[in-house]
Amino acid sequence: VQLVESGGGLVQAGDSLRLSCAASGRSFRLDAMGWFRQAPGKEREFVAAISESGTKTSYADSVKGRFIISRDDAKSTLTLQMNTLGPEDTAVYYCAAAAWFTTVDRQYDYWGQGTQVTVSS
Repeated sequence: VQLVESGGGLVQAGDSLRLSCAASGRSFRLDAMGWFRQAPGKEREFVAAISESGTKTSYADSVKGRFIISRDDAKSTLTLQMNTLGPEDTAVYYCAAAAWFTTVDRQYDYWGQGTQVTVSS
């Protein structure tokens, strides 16, 4: 599975941003998908996950109510809508694919190269 993120950039606090992850290489609908992020000097952390069917989602407490994860199996695309961004959301964002619905990064088998999100105060 190849994963390619896009949509990152520099925004101001309070703005919104939409990240996309294009998947290829095998049937996208077989995989649970997730978003993770890594800020400078910090460990990678879970952001959001969505099940294979799209019926289950999970969010980190820090983004709950602000971020929305979704998937379009017809387009093999994963999306992360990020609203009310703050400087604490500055990080490299990665999409990942797993065989089952999980929030644990070591259980994800495939990773994208990441896209930078920078939020200025």
